Amino acid sequence: MAMCTLAPAPEAPTAPSPLAAAYDRLAEVLPSLRVTEVRETGDLPRGGGWVRSAELAEGGAVLDAFLAWDDEQVRRDYGKQARPDVVAGFGLHRYAWSACLLVTLPWFLHRRVPRVPVDSVAYDRASGRLAVRAGEFSCLPGDPAAALPGARVVHGEEALRAAVREAVAEHLGPVLEAFGPRMRRGPRALWGMATDEITEGLWYVGHLLGEERRAMAEAELLLPGSVAPFPRGAAFRELSGPDGERYPTRDRASCCMFYTLRPQDTCVTCPRTCDADRVERLSAARA
Repeated sequence: MAMCTLAPAPEAPTAPSPLAAAYDRLAEVLPSLRVTEVRETGDLPRGGGWVRSAELAEGGAVLDAFLAWDDEQVRRDYGKQARPDVVAGFGLHRYAWSACLLVTLPWFLHRRVPRVPVDSVAYDRASGRLAVRAGEFSCLPGDPAAALPGARVVHGEEALRAAVREAVAEHLGPVLEAFGPRMRRGPRALWGMATDEITEGLWYVGHLLGEERRAMAEAELLLPGSVAPFPRGAAFRELSGPDGERYPTRDRASCCMFYTLRPQDTCVTCPRTCDADRVERLSAARA
């Protein structure tokens, strides 16, 4: 008599990630930054070049090792030793610019705002990778993802913008506290830096997506002015070129201190860069 072999029961389908499309799009336009989602019950990567954001927020030896990378990079690329506060500023910028996109890009592309507490992210900057374990996310009532586990439905665009600000502040707050003493900056200056990372990250990726003007408009609505804890708004403005060209710009709320390495080489959005120099540099870039 033939034996009957039972087939294994099929695994329950995994619910689609509400963030995957946004992170995949980011990898397409900015291959140097890739985001991997970790299942809610999974572990964030550890070892190799990975550092967990919660460990950065604790300061100490992990933060020392993290900033040693920036210190070595400055000495290698510029042939001089940067001040410790400048090194710390570089390290925070490189982390925060990328981390903010975990929240702002899904919002910009799909109106979905993930909560990413500091214990839900790991970063490997040498390879340009972020790992995130996102659970709860905010969305609008008409979003098909509203039926997914973890969805938090909010009513209206302003409520969703508030969720973006809250999610970024929740993630960056502990990190800023750890970096602050090393950067010799108080809370207002640190949150000013966060304002810049939110705005300029979204602006840059919006440009890569072919939606620069919409990214600027969305950033202005997100940060219309001082909205706690962010002390300033996105604050875009336009400059006129010699032939009537229009160039978008803004004045950063914080300074990256790069001028301490090369006084003549400031960022185009640095308050130290006059409008005439900005127009000249933007005209050259467009040409």
